[in-house]
Amino acid sequence: MTSSRTTRSALIALGAVGAAGVAAATWGIGIERYLFTLRHATARSLPAGSRPLRILHVSDAHMAPWQHRKQRWLASLAELRPDLVVNTGDNLGHEDGLEGVRAAFAPFAGTPGVFVHGSNDKFGPSPRNPFRYFMGPSARSITAPKLDTEALDSFFTDDLGWVDLDNTAATLQIAGSRVDLFGVDDAHRDWDELDALPAAIDALGARPADVPILGVTHAPYQRVLNSFTDLGADAILGGHTHGGQVCIPGFGAIVANCDIPLKQAKGLSTWSHAGRTVPLNVSAGCGHSIYAPVRFACRPEATLLTLLPRT
Repeated sequence: MTSSRTTRSALIALGAVGAAGVAAATWGIGIERYLFTLRHATARSLPAGSRPLRILHVSDAHMAPWQHRKQRWLASLAELRPDLVVNTGDNLGHEDGLEGVRAAFAPFAGTPGVFVHGSNDKFGPSPRNPFRYFMGPSARSITAPKLDTEALDSFFTDDLGWVDLDNTAATLQIAGSRVDLFGVDDAHRDWDELDALPAAIDALGARPADVPILGVTHAPYQRVLNSFTDLGADAILGGHTHGGQVCIPGFGAIVANCDIPLKQAKGLSTWSHAGRTVPLNVSAGCGHSIYAPVRFACRPEATLLTLLPRT
């Protein structure tokens, strides 16, 4: 009798675990990945005397042409009328993803913006074991299809008027005020050229004390964040992590796909190096690989980040 009760209890427990797993999968695959969320954040980091800066930070759309809900949501964000759009890469998620990217970002034409590349702006996703994602930073695929990066960049620069910050620096005039920015190509693929940035920043010319400078990266590896801090960035923006994509409620990310501390895998935090501390905003992104269509305890997002002068 005791053995029978034990077996029955074990079966009930196993059934409960199985039901919870099914419920979690149903939520993550069928519901949460469509719960697009605008996150608001504020940081006092700009030089005294500079004007406030409202930044719409978007990342990791991993766009496929059939993802119309995501396209409509991103397009609707143009109604926020941000001062600046910062796109931290991985826009494409399919060989025909540019069709969806155009639909998503066309309303931002004329809004000042900058972008850097993630690897999925150059190479498409390929099927792989999803459990390998939890074993450390993902490896590059030798079978990934090459994407039309040139057409993507042409849309951003020619149609929208945005500036490519891959391994370079630029100056923008935003509402009559100067903002300097610098960035790197995807550090996850070792395409970042940090040594090129000092000269690129110097080429912008003398910067008045009230002019802010922002650092932009796709993958927020520590070497990039340290370098950006040393180069005087007043704030740093990155993506790539998906915020963990599948998180533990109450705990957060269990993987970041790079060497950033897990507690900083998404959201606004600070980064310190060599005596300087600056705001760091890591976007959890609004997409996912078409081969891993799930979000759990990590809603797809964009961020309206307001930077204010230091007091």
